[in-house]
Amino acid sequence: MSVTSPVGSIITVHNPGTGELLGEVEAATAEQVAAAVADAQEGQRAMAALAAHERADLLRRVSDLIEAEQESLALLLAAENGKPLPQTRGEVAAAIRIFRGYAGETTRLFGRQIPLDAVPGLERHLAVTMREPLGVVAALVPFNYPVELYAHKAAAALAAGNAVIVQPPARCPLALVRVAELVEQAGAPRHAHQLVTGGLQVSQALAELPGIAAVSLTGSTAAGREIARLGSQTLKKVLLELGGNDALIVCDDADVDDAARAVVLGRLARGNGQICCAVKRVYVQDGVHAAFVESLLEQTAKLTVGDQLRESTDVGPLIAERAAEQVVAAIGRLVEDGARLVAGGERRGAFVDPAVLVDVPTASAAFAEEIFGPVAPVARFSDPLEAVRMANESPYGLQAAVFTRDISRAFAIAQRLDVGGVIINGSTALRAENLPFGGTKDTGGYREGLHETVLDLTRQKTIVVMEAFG
Repeated sequence: MSVTSPVGSIITVHNPGTGELLGEVEAATAEQVAAAVADAQEGQRAMAALAAHERADLLRRVSDLIEAEQESLALLLAAENGKPLPQTRGEVAAAIRIFRGYAGETTRLFGRQIPLDAVPGLERHLAVTMREPLGVVAALVPFNYPVELYAHKAAAALAAGNAVIVQPPARCPLALVRVAELVEQAGAPRHAHQLVTGGLQVSQALAELPGIAAVSLTGSTAAGREIARLGSQTLKKVLLELGGNDALIVCDDADVDDAARAVVLGRLARGNGQICCAVKRVYVQDGVHAAFVESLLEQTAKLTVGDQLRESTDVGPLIAERAAEQVVAAIGRLVEDGARLVAGGERRGAFVDPAVLVDVPTASAAFAEEIFGPVAPVARFSDPLEAVRMANESPYGLQAAVFTRDISRAFAIAQRLDVGGVIINGSTALRAENLPFGGTKDTGGYREGLHETVLDLTRQKTIVVMEAFG
């Protein structure tokens, strides 16, 4: 399994399925992190001095270089992360699109003209606003979709004229180490884009140091609270996209095969179940419960678990054996609370066979937890409003899904769900880079996306020309 070492030492990176050593990186010391932040001030000034079209050209060059190495990056990411190769190809492709998308956003950082004649006595003055870089941005990247989520943070920071310091995930940093080399090759200004590798101590240092203007984190809710606490000491902007326990509601007029497919593809066979917006709770109306479970079991049985580098694999190893142990323990708690395990749930090292549980008691504490693995717990409901109530009881509010043929019912349920996004007749495991992505409650409240993030990483300056219309 992947093993990380203490700060200031060597991090060894292994294939989580085979244990093969893939590489080593050095964990940054506190002094090295502080030096990177100090150097980033120079990079910030250089990035801010670039014209918008020059920043756009830089991002396009980065995307072209990533595209030229798309297959090798996908292979490396699959080996170190555990996701099946076809999925890591899709992740790298998303990163390419994201860099190109932010290249476009670079040239659309518009200011405003604000009518001062709305205020008596100011009729002859002119007010305009302009967007300026925020400062040095720290990007804390998770292990589950590191290349894609890195792109959302780093490309947005550079597009806005900021410098960025990236902390790649300690368990799978190698693909981002290579991408950082490509950013340098593309001609990024000196110190405008840096990587600091390591674990918790590095994250804490980036959140605490005063030379950082903003911290962007995708991670657990516990990690988000700690980063927000540390960042508040220097009044940083803290952008948090945190945990989720997404519900999928299947109404009695739904296409049960499509709904079951959404669970299989959006939970059991996507990212090995390690996705914040995966389907983690399934609520099925009584009238179609039996047919839905039958279809779900039939489709789950066709999944192939194994080597993530094989084209035929649907589910690879989790990021580490410890992660697999935690998933199996969560399954055990659900069973102890009264659920029935009807498929899967066996562990072999870091591999977990996709699990389906039925008769899950909705009051189970384990059902309220975010299980980060290929597990589909199914509960029942009799009335759609009951399903909405149960879905909203979660402390998380990332996304939800509703399956129904009644569009009025779909919108009525969507309006009542306390989440950041609702997918109608599809899986919650959907993220398009041009959509705002994020949630409510313990999910963090932030929205990340092409049009949102680049603005969040700028600041507005107001300029008033007195007697402009004198």
